[in-house]
Amino acid sequence: MTENGAPVFDAAFRAQLLELFRWRRDVRHFRPDPVPPALIEALLETAALAPSVGLSEPWRFVLVDEPAMRMAVRDSFARCNADALAAQPAERAAVYARLKLAGLDDAPCHLAVFADSTTTQGGNLGCATMPEMAAYSVVMAVSTLWLAARASGLGVGWVSILDAAVVKAALDVPVGWQLIGYFCIGYPAAESDRPELARLGWEQPRGAGMVVLCR
Repeated sequence: MTENGAPVFDAAFRAQLLELFRWRRDVRHFRPDPVPPALIEALLETAALAPSVGLSEPWRFVLVDEPAMRMAVRDSFARCNADALAAQPAERAAVYARLKLAGLDDAPCHLAVFADSTTTQGGNLGCATMPEMAAYSVVMAVSTLWLAARASGLGVGWVSILDAAVVKAALDVPVGWQLIGYFCIGYPAAESDRPELARLGWEQPRGAGMVVLCR
């Protein structure tokens, strides 16, 4: 601790943190083992530590346990995935068909995350010129949850091949909520420090050196 009570993060901690970043994966293959509710609650509390524009905390979390709701999301994924496969160019179609793009059938926990565009918390500070900042704030909360989940031995998979309107209707959420993501959470069936899309030949990471510009 420093004199003002702030923690000091030493080299060993920073090395472990880097390992956490390296081993965070978008998980599609889950074991069916249930996740303790207290652990999910702790992850959501950790997610709420994320920064938010104007301290608006616009994130809204929906734990999806109802079988009929899960089935509606699963059906939306199946339709959207079929459309996405049909739209692939010939050179990509075979690879796309091999990809497992959702863990909806196996993950014990489903979490839908929304941004509440109607919140008055924060007094709209920082959003008048960039209203998308509310959604970006929620993405920060998702990233925080994702890393905390990995540190707890859990995997998270982001399912984005969905019709947002269908998901919102199925979950019966307020009109002013914007779907940011639908997530599968559970214990991974296997571990790897390489993205699955890289292992299957869909795409390869480029690293910061390929995208940093100096002006």
